[in-house]
Amino acid sequence: MNRYDVLIIGAGHNGLTAAAYLAKAGKRVLVLEQRPLVGGFCVGENDTPTLAPFPRGILRPDIIRHLGLERFGLNPAPASTDLISLLPGGRQLLLSADTAKTVDSISQFSKADSARWPAFIRFMDRAAAFLEAAYATPIPRLPRFSLKEGLPLAQLALKLRALGPQDMHNVIRLLPMTAKEFLDEWFESEELKAAIASLGIHNANLGVMSAGSAYNLLHQYLIRGGWGQPAIDSRQVIAVLESAAKAYGAEIRANAEVTRITVENYCVTGVRLTNGEHLSASSVLSSVDPKTTFLRLVTPEPLDPAFVWQVQRIKMRGVSAKLQLTLNSSVHPFQSIRLSASSSATSSVSPLESVRFSASSSVFIIAPSLAYLERAYDAAKYGQISEAPYLELTASASSAAPSASSVSPSVAPSAAPSEFVLTVHFQFAPYFLKGTAWDDSTRAILERITLDALHEYIPNLKSQIENLKSLTPLDLETAFSLTEGDPHHGQLMLDQFFFMRPIPGYANHKTPIEGLYLCGSGTHGGGGVSGIPGRNTAKTILKK
Repeated sequence: MNRYDVLIIGAGHNGLTAAAYLAKAGKRVLVLEQRPLVGGFCVGENDTPTLAPFPRGILRPDIIRHLGLERFGLNPAPASTDLISLLPGGRQLLLSADTAKTVDSISQFSKADSARWPAFIRFMDRAAAFLEAAYATPIPRLPRFSLKEGLPLAQLALKLRALGPQDMHNVIRLLPMTAKEFLDEWFESEELKAAIASLGIHNANLGVMSAGSAYNLLHQYLIRGGWGQPAIDSRQVIAVLESAAKAYGAEIRANAEVTRITVENYCVTGVRLTNGEHLSASSVLSSVDPKTTFLRLVTPEPLDPAFVWQVQRIKMRGVSAKLQLTLNSSVHPFQSIRLSASSSATSSVSPLESVRFSASSSVFIIAPSLAYLERAYDAAKYGQISEAPYLELTASASSAAPSASSVSPSVAPSAAPSEFVLTVHFQFAPYFLKGTAWDDSTRAILERITLDALHEYIPNLKSQIENLKSLTPLDLETAFSLTEGDPHHGQLMLDQFFFMRPIPGYANHKTPIEGLYLCGSGTHGGGGVSGIPGRNTAKTILKK
């Protein structure tokens, strides 16, 4: 039988979240994934699982609760890993969920900043809670909407007011600010401000002096659950969502590439696959990006030219690359980091103290100053690869994987347990290069810059490399269907936020085609692994 209530294009975290919600509500759901395995950009190729754009993530608590995901193996975990900023001269700065340790580490650089840290965290937590409420708020279609449709906005305004006059004003002010302006109001230490500001440019075509980078900082803080990375492997999140969706009755089909969303009289009728098969449904959800959905999967005939013009101008602008270094060493690479003899002398807590015992629980960054981060972005503005890049590093034993009970064997790494894998997030590496393109020669430049930057902090790293694999923005586009290599399906910028994500008038996940919905990261609440767009879209359908 080829007739379903709902067809979902893409088996990433948002597609699977929507599938679980809809199947749980009694809908007949089929999820179609073009790759041989589910997971979207949460799962890399079989032999390179850590090269996924988002190797770690956690769904929002209400999604876990409503779908009963703990029953399917999504075990509670710490909200976020530690973040350690590597600094010239062998110094380090620790940002942790443990406020006392963080305060102690900051005191190396500024006693005043260490005193302000607890108040800063309280503000960030309140601001992130408001942002999460905003992402959960259904957006009515402007400019005309009913009183009932506008009620959630009124409720959101009350939540903003409940912050109190000072925090309410500060949250509103934060959104258009640069990360530098925002942090200058709180701290004096360049090292601390740079470590925090790195979140404001993560996966963004922004510098720390770009308007809106403070908003991106807050978004990343919310999605990450803190400063490092979510403590749960994204493959576990995907495996649990897959199990839940199937348990509620959804079907999932891999190796099923959609070539066309079929439309009659401005109403969706289903999809057509590469093998010619047509599947019918009254509702189709697309978790791929808006440009792919409307410029490739939908024929232009049923679309208003003004709508197409807006879609064409959605800013993607991928600027990130990923590198995976397999090391022929049984010693964790972070235990080889060059340390300053004085780095722990001025603080009672050495930032690397916990790493000696559990290095895989930490994220390391190379972001020594705000000026360094802005110069890294300067290169991208002119279509160049940053010679002094912002790097984010994670490492684990190559045999490390989520428990066998929650992850398919096809996703688990196969390398020997005596090896370690170092994964590097690289910025800035723009999708569009001036005067050249991404090929073997530019890939070699990317890899050379990365190794040179790492050498200052891990001197013996080059001699330990057994295998190196890199994904350029072009590779990300090809492997994960990410237009222009943008993992957010559209940059997180103020003109692509809230009412205007993906474009003005269509932030409610609906489209000009009746029955066709967007549920991917390019929609309201999107960016990162959260499940928010998938949840919101499912709720929109269930309200019909």
